[in-house]
Amino acid sequence: MNRNQWHGPSEIATCYYKIVQLPTISGNFNKILVPWNIETLRNDHGKSFIGTIKKYDGFTCIPGHKNFQQECHGFYNTYAPLPYNPKKGTIDFSLRFMKHIFGGQVELGLDYLQLLYSNPTQVLPILCLVSKERVTGKTTFLKWLKAMFENNLTYLTNDNFSSQFNVDWANKLLICIDEVLFNKEELTERIKYLSTTNFNKLEAKGKDKREVEFFGKFILCSNNEDGFIKIDSEETRFWVLKIPSLKNEETDFLEHLVNEIPAFLYFLENRELATTHRTRMWFTPEQISTVALKNLMQNTRNLVEKELVSMLLNVMDTFDLDEVNMCPLDALQVLNRTRVKTDLTRLRQILKKDWKLNNQDNSLSYQKMVIWNEGGLGLTDAKGRYYTITKSFLLKNFTEGLKNDEMMKSDDSCEASM
Repeated sequence: MNRNQWHGPSEIATCYYKIVQLPTISGNFNKILVPWNIETLRNDHGKSFIGTIKKYDGFTCIPGHKNFQQECHGFYNTYAPLPYNPKKGTIDFSLRFMKHIFGGQVELGLDYLQLLYSNPTQVLPILCLVSKERVTGKTTFLKWLKAMFENNLTYLTNDNFSSQFNVDWANKLLICIDEVLFNKEELTERIKYLSTTNFNKLEAKGKDKREVEFFGKFILCSNNEDGFIKIDSEETRFWVLKIPSLKNEETDFLEHLVNEIPAFLYFLENRELATTHRTRMWFTPEQISTVALKNLMQNTRNLVEKELVSMLLNVMDTFDLDEVNMCPLDALQVLNRTRVKTDLTRLRQILKKDWKLNNQDNSLSYQKMVIWNEGGLGLTDAKGRYYTITKSFLLKNFTEGLKNDEMMKSDDSCEASM
């Protein structure tokens, strides 16, 4: 890249900026705008130079890669042109790496990068790369994308994302959060909203909020496969990939990937998409469904729900039943005798909204679940507008999560005994 491609000052609105090339450790240069004083311009270049400065009405941010325009209808475009131009060549390392990251969904992964390059305003899923193992290539993937999209990609921490100030990332194409852990529901709701909206409120310290167009895509990386974010079983915005360990760590692999970027962009530019535009996020939920996503959904279920399922299965096994009739108050009385405390509102939400069950229209007789003073579970006669929960429903939707919980308890017990 020619570092002298951009130079000199510009007047934007009523302020002056100098376009400078900031040197980086890698030996490249990042183009940035630096506020400049008019008196300094006069001292450096003379009074007559002021009249030659290019003037703009303000800033805008319009993403584009193939036919990038720095000026748009009198406004200065803050989106950064890519540092590399497409050029035909070999991409052996790039395709090998894509296969490692996306596995059997490599064609979808290539579509994802192709859409980033050719159609940057297209809404795409929240890509999540997870693995408990080390040396997987997650960080290398982010570094490769950073080299490819340069100033249009930014890294955030959990604290950065939770901050009200977002001026440093609100106009970026890719927003990457490494070692992510969203343990607050509001953070999950925020990223879900931003992943599909086309407008966002930009807020800088000491300045008023203003509405801007938003086209950012999120990439999350975490070593916590089962609980880095809480999502429900109906969620369709997340594409979760479990990344395996690299068999042989190659210290110069990233360098090979960066060297292939011009050829890889040429490949993306001339490749035919393997998928068609079928949802707002391009891909269908079925296309991006993975075992890692299902495990995440299962393991982030509410503790109240898990305890309720465990107790219902316990009753069914004890009394050899295929179904149990239960009112929310029954469950409340049983659960509140255990380590789990809840309320009727939460229990009704689980039964009606999460499990999509309907209770009886009238008050009828049934056998209700109780917990005796000595701690054992039992059944007793009662009357009410009960829900019917079948064993097949519980085994189909919750068995895997309960198995994982039991395994974790077993592991903890083994560690304690060592």
